[in-house]
Amino acid sequence: MRVPFNQVTPRTVVGSARSTLAALSATVGAAGLAAAAVRPGLLALVDQHAAAIRESLGGDRRPLTAAALAGYAEGVRAAAQEHDWQPPAGPVDWSAPDWLLTRLLAVSALAGTLDAPKPAPLPPL
Repeated sequence: MRVPFNQVTPRTVVGSARSTLAALSATVGAAGLAAAAVRPGLLALVDQHAAAIRESLGGDRRPLTAAALAGYAEGVRAAAQEHDWQPPAGPVDWSAPDWLLTRLLAVSALAGTLDAPKPAPLPPL
């Protein structure tokens, strides 16, 4: 049974989004970010993808949210599956990841910044 979107409690939506992002982190994020920490080329690629995701979600105009990132990741994954993409069966070879895995890794990296403390504002001059 589906519940109309306007009857879903925000806590349920946020919980679902965080659950999606946690699963993404477990499958792609943890190993991918560890690999990016020792592979500058991969880190640069992830940064480029993260910038593109922020731009497409309007991250320069409003803060990114767990719901926006989870929805983006689900949309990318659904589109890939429509084109017969299958997630890797074993460990990912991060020396040459495909576009989709790099994009999902960037989503995971952005999700990791959601709860990070915001930098203090600069003092007035």
